[in-house]
Amino acid sequence: MKAALKKIISDILVSEFSDNAIEFSIETPPNESLGDFACNVAMVAAKKLKSKPRDLAEKIKGALSAKSELIESIDIAGPGFLNIRLKKSCWIQALKQIADAKSKFGASSLFKGKKAMVEFVSANPTGPLHVGHGRNAVVGDVLGNLLKAVGYDVVKEYYVNDGGIQINTLGKSVWFRMKELKGETIEFPPEAYQGDYIKDIASDVLAENRDFSGKSEADVIFELGTEAGNRILEEIKADLANTGIIFDTYFFESTLYKEKKVDVALAELAEKKLTYTKDEALWLQSTSYGDDKDRVLIKSDGHYTYLTPDISYHRDKFARGFDLLVNVWGADHAGYVPRLKAALNGLGYPVENLHVALIQMVALIKGGELLSMSTRKAQYETLEAVVKTVGRDIARYFFMMRSYQSQLDFDVELATKQSSENPVFYLQYAHARICSIFAKAAEEQKSTGYWPTYEEAFVNELDLPEEINLAKLALSYPSLIELAAQELAPHRVAFYTLDLARAFQSYYDKARADERYKALSGSSEKIKARLFLLGCIRQVLQNSLSILGVSAPEKM
Repeated sequence: MKAALKKIISDILVSEFSDNAIEFSIETPPNESLGDFACNVAMVAAKKLKSKPRDLAEKIKGALSAKSELIESIDIAGPGFLNIRLKKSCWIQALKQIADAKSKFGASSLFKGKKAMVEFVSANPTGPLHVGHGRNAVVGDVLGNLLKAVGYDVVKEYYVNDGGIQINTLGKSVWFRMKELKGETIEFPPEAYQGDYIKDIASDVLAENRDFSGKSEADVIFELGTEAGNRILEEIKADLANTGIIFDTYFFESTLYKEKKVDVALAELAEKKLTYTKDEALWLQSTSYGDDKDRVLIKSDGHYTYLTPDISYHRDKFARGFDLLVNVWGADHAGYVPRLKAALNGLGYPVENLHVALIQMVALIKGGELLSMSTRKAQYETLEAVVKTVGRDIARYFFMMRSYQSQLDFDVELATKQSSENPVFYLQYAHARICSIFAKAAEEQKSTGYWPTYEEAFVNELDLPEEINLAKLALSYPSLIELAAQELAPHRVAFYTLDLARAFQSYYDKARADERYKALSGSSEKIKARLFLLGCIRQVLQNSLSILGVSAPEKM
């Protein structure tokens, strides 16, 4: 409805004022008493159209009232806001959009023809994914779904750090465990990975009876690190698949070195005089582009810092023609963002098209107690274990229950409850309950189809305040999707879905005391109208749950 109203006002600006280049907004007022929508068009257009805001508001109000059959009333508030209330009938009529579009309702072509990449998880293949990775994974996956819904051609990518010091440390960890398993007394390095999975890998290698005698220890460690990394990556892929996440592409850091892309990036930085040598190290002059200090690219020992391949990787991303780049990183990488953008800015890339979503920590709570976590010491709850305990749907929704900019308390006890306290149970039960109403209607032959076709008579049959509010909420879904995509705020979809389920449940519960709210009572026309409304609510629940990657069961 918001989009339809905006087009009507835009047409008025053209027909009445010969201007089609004025940007204005239409918002939902915080207080329902102010109307259905508030528009600032008179305030933003007054100067250009050489008019006082309130005078212009009066002119637009008159034109809008005369040209639109949707309008119930328009009030002018403050310096010139238009508070617009639509006729109740138009909300019911507009439900036909949902019935026609079905699973595509909410999708738009806003960014059709644009390409977007969402790079997320990108955990080093040195150990299992933990619950913190899970939040990163689900946020990235839902962001990709959102961007696709508004027209982007989306690629979901995992960047595999297989060329850095971590893989060497992984190889050492396996090598030392192998020695230990053979009975040698080993002082295990504190920087090594200490999880049981390292022992499992070491044990498997020993079982193969391989001969390493002709190789140097460095070569053995490299070989073990590569093999272990590949094995762990396959396990990571399996964990992600069990969480409902499938990546389109995996980009390996090692390809940057094999294809000399790091060398090319460094040469380009040098050509643009963005690097200099100091203390036998190569530095990036990042302060020239907003960073708080210059950063090292090549250390005095000749090794690259993390920043160097990352610059090369992002050059590659831009070279692949993406209009929007979204990186989903942990909040501990916040300080890393300015230096990366400084380098890309210096190289002439549109850094405004690079957005970094910084994911705050997950606190896992079991039995009312907070679990402490340490990745290197393997003191954490794996994503696999969490999904196995609570289920994919609940895990995914719980990771979306808060904005990723806020710390999340993941309460396992709450997640396993099958009651209305559990938000996932609640919203899935709302969908299943609507399905049960349709099943009962079919049994009683009160429905001519799984979802009655829209009839104009429904306008007169659906007149309860809760029915109008349900229609408004369902029809706000497309605007919600566009807003969530533009703000990169996937939690908005989780909040909305629960709000819609609650609104339906409140409507349904009133049937216990009031016959007017019973879906399958009254005249055949009344029943068809209610079933049509409930079919629309069910469809929007399905669509929003699909964005979240959560199933919509018909029975529970």
